[in-house]
Amino acid sequence: MQIVTFNVNGINARLPALLQWLAERQPDVVCLQELKAPQEKFPLAAIEAAGYGAIWQGQKSWNGVAILARGVEPAEHRRGLPGDPDDSQSRYLEAAVNGILVACLYLPNGNPAPGPKFDFKLRWLGRLLAHARQLLDTGLPVVLAGDYNVMPTELDVYKPERWLDDALFRPEVREAYRELVDQGWIDALRAFHPNERIYTFWDYLRRSWDRDAGLRIDHLLVSPSLTGRLKGAGVYKEVRGREKASDHAPVWIELST
Repeated sequence: MQIVTFNVNGINARLPALLQWLAERQPDVVCLQELKAPQEKFPLAAIEAAGYGAIWQGQKSWNGVAILARGVEPAEHRRGLPGDPDDSQSRYLEAAVNGILVACLYLPNGNPAPGPKFDFKLRWLGRLLAHARQLLDTGLPVVLAGDYNVMPTELDVYKPERWLDDALFRPEVREAYRELVDQGWIDALRAFHPNERIYTFWDYLRRSWDRDAGLRIDHLLVSPSLTGRLKGAGVYKEVRGREKASDHAPVWIELST
């Protein structure tokens, strides 16, 4: 069973490329972020024609998350991250797929830091920590997949010294990610590639892709109950190099059934 997280950076603008990739790889579950489309503009017919059921939470021009499942309908479990009834941003979905609870998240960027956007990011991380603990306490098999907008270590950024004051790399953000992993979650990519410099995002500016000047900000965290089923993890890096590509590449894990 393959589960993928992919910040698509505009689902309608990237739809042909997304459909091509789905046909090539046929992943079982795909968590999409940055749909950048209102609820009614999600291309459900095209996704269903590709063989996928879907749930989604859209938002005009910004944010937006979706969970696709090959050959089945995701069973929606939660819409929105608990802890702030005034949070209207479309950033979190949960669904059960083939016996696994899959959470799709798009964590706030937080720049400029310090400032109100960074404060919102820290609050969102606090809510995520609280909810993730509750998910662990259920004992269910869970995958937290998404664009975390966090570079956990210096190994996850091409020139760490240039990012010290950025909201994706500030100590408060990295510490929150460490707290999340310390709850018992397994960073799947690092479980298989502990010492490799691996990126999931390359900015459109400054020839970042050509120079391989990337960041690792897309993560799949799996609950301890899935440890024995975790068989591999990686990045479909080649997708980033295609025409009209997202600035992110799909990140995958493989679970035994």
